[in-house]
Amino acid sequence: MKAVIQRVQKASVTIEENKVAAIGHGLLILLGIEDRDNFEDIEWLVAKISKLRIFADSTGAMNCSVLDKKGDILIVSQFTLHASTKKGNRPSFIKAAKPDVAIPLYKQFVSTFEKSLGKPVSTGEFGAMMQVSLVNDGPVTIVIDTKNKE
Repeated sequence: MKAVIQRVQKASVTIEENKVAAIGHGLLILLGIEDRDNFEDIEWLVAKISKLRIFADSTGAMNCSVLDKKGDILIVSQFTLHASTKKGNRPSFIKAAKPDVAIPLYKQFVSTFEKSLGKPVSTGEFGAMMQVSLVNDGPVTIVIDTKNKE
């Protein structure tokens, strides 16, 4: 599993000119799932992201997590995070999980995050053509890959 985590002032997802999700201050998480991913990856990644100390404390230092700040979460599936550009100029997405594998894992990721936060999270729509808007706060952008645990 690969995740791009962006600390945002606000973010939203629009599909066919309809805004389907919007959050205020919190995290936008772009999530890529591959065939080798499993429930252990989900548990590790949710725990890591929810405890990342990337929000400012009262002194301005990044010492608080999204849990500490009771921030919002927007999770968007993004198979293109598993693009391989090794050969030629056209990316290959062979590592990205097919929908029959990815959808249940995506839903489980969302559910696990909701349990971790103790509140609902917002999502895009799996497989849809989405327009994602955000105001990156900082900017703070972190990439995590569960296969190398960093």
